[in-house]
Amino acid sequence: MFTSAFLILAPLFFGFALPLENRRLMTAIHYLVEALVYFILALLGLGLGQMEGLASQLGTMAWQVSALVVVLFAVNMTALWLLHRWRPMSSEQRVESSGSTGGYMRLFMAAAKPLLAVLVGLLSGYFLLPDLPQAEQLATWSLMLLLFLIGLQLRNAGLSLRKLLMNTQGFGMAVAIVLGSLLAGVLLIPVLGLPWHDVLALSSGFGWYSLSGIVVGEALGPAWGGVAFLNDVLREIIALAIIPLLIGSRPAMAIGYGGATSMDFTLPVIRSNGGLSCVPVAIASGFLLSFLSPVFMGVFLSLG
Repeated sequence: MFTSAFLILAPLFFGFALPLENRRLMTAIHYLVEALVYFILALLGLGLGQMEGLASQLGTMAWQVSALVVVLFAVNMTALWLLHRWRPMSSEQRVESSGSTGGYMRLFMAAAKPLLAVLVGLLSGYFLLPDLPQAEQLATWSLMLLLFLIGLQLRNAGLSLRKLLMNTQGFGMAVAIVLGSLLAGVLLIPVLGLPWHDVLALSSGFGWYSLSGIVVGEALGPAWGGVAFLNDVLREIIALAIIPLLIGSRPAMAIGYGGATSMDFTLPVIRSNGGLSCVPVAIASGFLLSFLSPVFMGVFLSLG
């Protein structure tokens, strides 16, 4: 019953407990994490490609992803709007330079890389490796190593957990996203046709696509892993589009919707459009959601 939670939480907390001061080692860990993410996403695609009747399930998966994206967007944005009304914050909105189009193109291309990794794995599984029994075991051990390294990164990111929790705006955004996502999950239970705890696990990715697809795929199979991955990667792409539109008038909605990505991938867009005052808020919110996402997914998946 608790296997999924153990596979997620044990290596994560073990890594978080180890302090490191060697910068070269941390740099090596950064590149290893990036390589592992793409490797495991390729294994996720491989599992999808090996599924029987894949073509007939694509329509169902598209519907499931659409339901998740729409409901999570509506409820999360409502929760963030309520936070904005309760505790409004201001930003230093800037006029983008002429080179911003190229910057956005690079960001969108970076967001496409995980999709490419899954696609390569899917085509390999469908055409070249229809039967690879070692893939599941390889994915499990790779996931445990990835979570251990992520725990090391979170511990040694140079961020004080106390200071992050004391950033009330960032803390409020993280709470709004968590509560909104759980409420959206409750609303989706009759739609997705899964047990309540599995639906809540699906809604607890908080934008961290490189983890949610892997973790959910390990527990619920490659089809649901693909749904979780696409749901969270689409959140990131939508966040890139709405940040410049909303950060001047409703910064909580712009920053918060990015979820876990607001401390890394969407941070440059937040910084360039909202100014320096938005950076600590975004880092606090993103860090807390990055820490809470594997915890929530592990706990919910362990209930199955």
